[in-house]
Amino acid sequence: MLKFIRPMFPTLVEVPPTGDNWIHEIKYDGYRTQVIVEDGTARTITRRGYDWSSTYKTIVEAAATIPKSAIIDGEAIVLNQKGVSDFHSLRSAMRWAPDRIIFVAFDLLHHDGIDLRREPLLARREKLLELVGTAKGVIQYSHHVHGGGADFYAAVDRIGLRAWCRSGKRAAIGQATPKPG
Repeated sequence: MLKFIRPMFPTLVEVPPTGDNWIHEIKYDGYRTQVIVEDGTARTITRRGYDWSSTYKTIVEAAATIPKSAIIDGEAIVLNQKGVSDFHSLRSAMRWAPDRIIFVAFDLLHHDGIDLRREPLLARREKLLELVGTAKGVIQYSHHVHGGGADFYAAVDRIGLRAWCRSGKRAAIGQATPKPG
Protein backbone atom coordinates (compact mmCIF):
# COMPACT_ATOMS: atom_id res chain seq x y z
CA MET A 1 0.00 0.00 0.00
CA LEU A 2 1.35 3.43 -0.99
CA LYS A 3 2.02 5.71 1.96
CA PHE A 4 1.91 9.45 2.45
CA ILE A 5 5.21 11.24 1.75
CA ARG A 6 5.90 14.27 3.94
CA PRO A 7 6.04 17.26 1.57
CA MET A 8 8.90 19.72 1.31
CA PHE A 9 8.12 23.43 1.47
CA PRO A 10 9.67 26.43 -0.31
CA THR A 11 11.83 28.94 1.54
CA LEU A 12 10.69 32.57 1.54
CA VAL A 13 13.19 34.85 -0.22
CA GLU A 14 13.19 38.59 -0.87
CA VAL A 15 14.49 38.41 -4.45
CA PRO A 16 13.46 35.75 -6.97
CA PRO A 17 16.30 33.52 -8.13
CA THR A 18 17.70 33.95 -11.60
CA GLY A 19 19.09 31.47 -14.08
CA ASP A 20 17.74 28.82 -16.38
CA ASN A 21 17.89 26.03 -13.80
CA TRP A 22 14.88 27.50 -11.96
CA ILE A 23 11.24 26.99 -12.86
CA HIS A 24 8.54 29.34 -11.60
CA GLU A 25 4.90 28.56 -10.87
CA ILE A 26 1.81 30.30 -9.57
CA LYS A 27 1.40 29.82 -5.80
CA TYR A 28 -2.18 28.67 -5.29
CA ASP A 29 -4.12 29.66 -2.18
CA GLY A 30 -5.53 26.39 -0.88
CA TYR A 31 -4.62 23.26 1.04
CA ARG A 32 -1.47 21.33 0.17
CA THR A 33 -2.69 17.83 -0.65
CA GLN A 34 -1.37 14.53 -1.93
CA VAL A 35 -3.52 12.34 -4.11
CA ILE A 36 -2.63 8.68 -3.71
CA VAL A 37 -3.95 6.36 -6.43
CA GLU A 38 -3.74 2.59 -6.20
CA ASP A 39 -5.72 -0.36 -7.56
CA GLY A 40 -8.52 1.75 -9.01
CA THR A 41 -9.07 3.70 -5.79
CA ALA A 42 -7.80 7.05 -4.58
CA ARG A 43 -7.44 8.98 -1.37
CA THR A 44 -6.43 12.53 -0.50
CA ILE A 45 -4.01 13.29 2.32
CA THR A 46 -3.30 16.72 3.84
CA ARG A 47 0.23 18.05 4.28
CA ARG A 48 0.13 16.89 7.89
CA GLY A 49 -0.90 13.36 6.93
CA TYR A 50 -4.67 13.45 7.57
CA ASP A 51 -7.00 11.59 5.23
CA TRP A 52 -9.48 14.10 3.76
CA SER A 53 -10.96 11.79 1.15
CA SER A 54 -14.47 12.38 2.47
CA THR A 55 -13.96 16.15 2.15
CA TYR A 56 -12.51 15.95 -1.37
CA LYS A 57 -14.91 13.38 -2.83
CA THR A 58 -14.89 14.90 -6.32
CA ILE A 59 -11.08 14.82 -6.46
CA VAL A 60 -11.05 11.23 -5.18
CA GLU A 61 -13.57 10.14 -7.83
CA ALA A 62 -11.59 11.80 -10.62
CA ALA A 63 -8.26 10.43 -9.38
CA ALA A 64 -9.62 6.88 -9.16
CA THR A 65 -9.78 6.88 -12.98
CA ILE A 66 -5.98 7.28 -13.25
CA PRO A 67 -4.91 3.92 -14.68
CA LYS A 68 -1.71 3.30 -12.67
CA SER A 69 -0.56 3.80 -9.10
CA ALA A 70 0.67 7.29 -8.27
CA ILE A 71 1.39 9.79 -5.52
CA ILE A 72 0.69 13.27 -6.85
CA ASP A 73 1.60 16.41 -4.89
CA GLY A 74 -0.51 19.51 -5.37
CA GLU A 75 -3.02 21.93 -3.95
CA ALA A 76 -6.76 21.62 -3.38
CA ILE A 77 -8.30 24.96 -4.38
CA VAL A 78 -11.47 26.77 -5.34
CA LEU A 79 -11.45 29.49 -7.98
CA ASN A 80 -13.34 32.68 -7.20
CA GLN A 81 -15.37 34.75 -9.70
CA LYS A 82 -12.16 36.24 -11.10
CA GLY A 83 -10.67 32.79 -11.71
CA VAL A 84 -8.14 33.15 -8.88
CA SER A 85 -7.67 30.59 -6.11
CA ASP A 86 -9.35 31.83 -2.95
CA PHE A 87 -8.79 30.23 0.45
CA HIS A 88 -12.01 31.58 1.98
CA SER A 89 -14.01 30.20 -0.96
CA LEU A 90 -12.30 26.84 -0.44
CA ARG A 91 -13.25 26.76 3.24
CA SER A 92 -16.86 27.55 2.34
CA ALA A 93 -16.95 25.00 -0.50
CA MET A 94 -15.68 22.27 1.80
CA ARG A 95 -18.96 22.52 3.66
CA TRP A 96 -21.48 23.87 1.16
CA ALA A 97 -20.24 23.15 -2.39
CA PRO A 98 -17.55 20.42 -2.41
CA ASP A 99 -17.98 19.91 -6.17
CA ARG A 100 -16.26 23.31 -6.68
CA ILE A 101 -12.99 22.01 -5.24
CA ILE A 102 -10.30 21.16 -7.79
CA PHE A 103 -6.82 19.71 -7.46
CA VAL A 104 -3.88 21.47 -9.10
CA ALA A 105 -1.06 18.95 -9.54
CA PHE A 106 2.53 20.17 -9.47
CA ASP A 107 4.67 17.09 -8.80
CA LEU A 108 4.65 13.33 -9.30
CA LEU A 109 6.44 11.62 -6.41
CA HIS A 110 5.65 7.98 -7.20
CA HIS A 111 4.36 6.30 -10.35
CA ASP A 112 3.59 2.73 -11.31
CA GLY A 113 5.70 1.21 -8.53
CA ILE A 114 8.65 3.59 -8.89
CA ASP A 115 9.71 6.24 -6.35
CA LEU A 116 10.49 9.28 -8.53
CA ARG A 117 11.77 11.67 -5.86
CA ARG A 118 15.42 11.33 -6.95
CA GLU A 119 14.55 12.01 -10.60
CA PRO A 120 15.03 15.55 -11.94
CA LEU A 121 12.03 17.81 -11.36
CA LEU A 122 11.33 18.41 -15.06
CA ALA A 123 11.36 14.66 -15.77
CA ARG A 124 8.80 14.13 -12.99
CA ARG A 125 6.67 17.01 -14.25
CA GLU A 126 6.77 15.62 -17.80
CA LYS A 127 5.44 12.29 -16.49
CA LEU A 128 2.84 14.17 -14.45
CA LEU A 129 1.63 16.05 -17.52
CA GLU A 130 1.30 12.75 -19.40
CA LEU A 131 -0.67 11.33 -16.48
CA VAL A 132 -3.14 14.17 -15.84
CA GLY A 133 -3.09 16.02 -19.18
CA THR A 134 -3.80 19.69 -19.77
CA ALA A 135 -7.57 19.50 -19.32
CA LYS A 136 -9.38 21.96 -17.09
CA GLY A 137 -11.32 19.35 -15.12
CA VAL A 138 -11.24 18.39 -11.45
CA ILE A 139 -7.53 17.49 -11.67
CA GLN A 140 -5.40 20.10 -13.41
CA TYR A 141 -1.71 20.46 -14.21
CA SER A 142 0.14 23.46 -12.75
CA HIS A 143 2.07 24.96 -15.65
CA HIS A 144 5.47 26.56 -15.10
CA VAL A 145 7.83 29.08 -16.68
CA HIS A 146 11.47 28.11 -17.19
CA GLY A 147 13.90 30.86 -16.11
CA GLY A 148 13.06 34.57 -16.17
CA GLY A 149 12.27 34.74 -12.46
CA ALA A 150 12.27 38.52 -12.04
CA ASP A 151 9.94 39.05 -15.02
CA PHE A 152 7.64 36.24 -13.93
CA TYR A 153 7.38 37.53 -10.36
CA ALA A 154 6.73 41.08 -11.60
CA ALA A 155 3.94 39.86 -13.90
CA VAL A 156 2.40 37.73 -11.15
CA ASP A 157 2.57 40.64 -8.71
CA ARG A 158 0.85 42.99 -11.21
CA ILE A 159 -2.17 40.70 -11.39
CA GLY A 160 -2.31 40.18 -7.64
CA LEU A 161 -1.06 36.60 -7.38
CA ARG A 162 1.90 34.95 -5.68
CA ALA A 163 4.54 32.65 -7.13
CA TRP A 164 7.15 30.12 -6.11
CA CYS A 165 10.11 28.46 -7.78
CA ARG A 166 12.13 25.26 -7.69
CA SER A 167 15.65 24.49 -8.83
CA GLY A 168 18.73 22.34 -8.72
CA LYS A 169 19.71 23.29 -5.17
CA ARG A 170 18.04 20.13 -3.87
CA ALA A 171 18.11 17.54 -6.61
CA ALA A 172 15.68 15.20 -4.86
CA ILE A 173 12.88 17.76 -4.72
CA GLY A 174 13.50 20.49 -7.21
CA GLN A 175 16.14 20.00 -9.85
CA ALA A 176 14.90 21.70 -12.99
CA THR A 177 17.72 20.47 -15.21
CA PRO A 178 20.29 17.80 -14.47
CA LYS A 179 23.73 19.20 -13.66
CA PRO A 180 26.59 17.86 -15.78
CA GLY A 181 29.01 15.40 -14.21
